[in-house]
Amino acid sequence: METMKTRRAIVGAAAAGLLPLTAPSVARAQRATIRWRLASSYPKTLDTIHGIAVRLARNVAEMTDGGFQIQVFGPGEIVPGLQVLDAVQSETVELGHTASVYYSGKNKTFAIDTGLPFGMTPRQHLSWMYRGGGLELFREFFKTYGVVNFPGGSTGVQMGGWFRREVNTLNDLKGLKMRIPGISGDVVARLGVVPQNIAGGDTYAALERGTIDAVEWVGPYDDEKLGFNKVAKYYYYPGWWDCTGQLAFYAGAKAWSALPPRYQRAFEVAAAEASWDMLSHYDASNMAPLRRLIANGVELRPFSREIMEAGYRAAFALYDEEVEKNPDFRKVYGEWRKFREDIVTWFRVAEASFEANLYNLYKM
Repeated sequence: METMKTRRAIVGAAAAGLLPLTAPSVARAQRATIRWRLASSYPKTLDTIHGIAVRLARNVAEMTDGGFQIQVFGPGEIVPGLQVLDAVQSETVELGHTASVYYSGKNKTFAIDTGLPFGMTPRQHLSWMYRGGGLELFREFFKTYGVVNFPGGSTGVQMGGWFRREVNTLNDLKGLKMRIPGISGDVVARLGVVPQNIAGGDTYAALERGTIDAVEWVGPYDDEKLGFNKVAKYYYYPGWWDCTGQLAFYAGAKAWSALPPRYQRAFEVAAAEASWDMLSHYDASNMAPLRRLIANGVELRPFSREIMEAGYRAAFALYDEEVEKNPDFRKVYGEWRKFREDIVTWFRVAEASFEANLYNLYKM
């Protein structure tokens, strides 16, 4: 009875103009909550690379007053970690969080979205995506797969990875079995490496069992959590095959088109924030675990000039070959390379010269 009186009072007040009909409580009651499932390629133990999808879901919910809810699932909970694209395409889930390079076996154009070996730095790549036409090019490419793509975080320039033995020369790479996915694996294969495409959650076990001799992942913050230092002694840098490390959110095209425009905008804002937050998190968090790893006996080693130069030649030879036979790759790569030439020149004038001087002064 009391509830009925309360309802009559609200209706009467609204009719008298004392309450707006669009009061938040009334609006929420009339609006159906939209619920999406997100499949991630990354294990829940990694609070950055998996956690950024959780952050996105929380921010979207807050910006839509709870009207748009995204539930995040780890690899294996709905689909395996390397089948996220397929799950979004088949509408098994509405949303995915992954690295496009994992699917370069379907089309090497996917790899450019993540970042090519010896490509651009994360800031340069994001500048191309958001201000240089890259996102528009990829929207057209992903449309054929039934996906609307968004930049979904960046790892920064990665480490070269963990090796059971030293690799000082090209000869040391011959026959080396290494977890390294996509086009990066194609490049190092030209140096004699035997690449393995293994999901992140399975990499430690493969290295521990000796199924592989080396593994590249991200950097000290995540690598320490995964415990690679327990089964491999040598930690090489830099990760020239993953110098951008851009991840991606994949929204199913049908699900995306059905979203209210306000929810679409909330998602776009949350995805952009996720990209910068993830990069900031890694930059702020890598040094302390690197010190701990070294203190616990890890041997930090740079790749030799011989390996770096051979890798550079192999990478751009592969790109030139792909341009000749893959029209998708040719279209995106042509614009990517033009932008790269301009922005690398600019960075050389300003930022790189400052950093070179800064590092020299730091030694004083």
